[in-house]
Amino acid sequence: MDPKPLTGQRALITGAGQGIGREIAFKLSSLGASIAVNDLVETAGKETVNLIEAKGGSAVFSGFSVTDFAQVQEEVKKLEKELGGLEILVNNAGITRDQILPRMKFEDWMEVIAVNLTGSFNCARAASRVMVKKHYGRIISLSSVVAYLGQVGQTNYAASKAGLIGLTRSLALELAPYRVTVNALAPGLIETAMTEKIPEGRRREIVKAIPLGRPGRPEEVAELAGFLCLPGSGYITGQVIHINGGLFLG
Repeated sequence: MDPKPLTGQRALITGAGQGIGREIAFKLSSLGASIAVNDLVETAGKETVNLIEAKGGSAVFSGFSVTDFAQVQEEVKKLEKELGGLEILVNNAGITRDQILPRMKFEDWMEVIAVNLTGSFNCARAASRVMVKKHYGRIISLSSVVAYLGQVGQTNYAASKAGLIGLTRSLALELAPYRVTVNALAPGLIETAMTEKIPEGRRREIVKAIPLGRPGRPEEVAELAGFLCLPGSGYITGQVIHINGGLFLG
């Protein structure tokens, strides 16, 4: 088996300054892809770039906001020219603004939808136009187990992640004639900076409900993302793949 089957391919990963996004960047780089690291936190994004380069990989930093439609379209065009193409998009950027719905601020609803769902639309629109021209591509979006189970205080987050599932399935149908696959990952409790904010009591409850008895690791999600980018995964599209230790058996 070719140890670097993605050699010659280019990947844009949003929110790659830490956590799952960073680990996906590492994984795709180890498979040979050149990486465009997107993150609003410049220091974190550039650290990911430096770590990739230290391992002999190729990476550039791109600090655009996924919520800015015009900026995303322009920056993806620039990346296509700078890198020589774009075969892979990973929509990983996401935020939470937790509060029960009767107390949720309108701004917190809109911000979560803007980053998690509209941001993924913005990036997918720009990247798919590049992929359609080449008749090849991989688009992966990070949904969540919360889209299926719901979660108190996360109506905004759950709605955004459920929306990604509809986007994934519809876009998969639209892009299938062009050999572009579109899939989503639905992680459960993963050890990231975001999940560290979960109150300890609630965290224990969630872990107790996981059949495998532990949270997942960002590297495990990255392995799955890497598999979906391989040439041999080209018959998988329109799917939501759960990675949650058995928490949800959908």
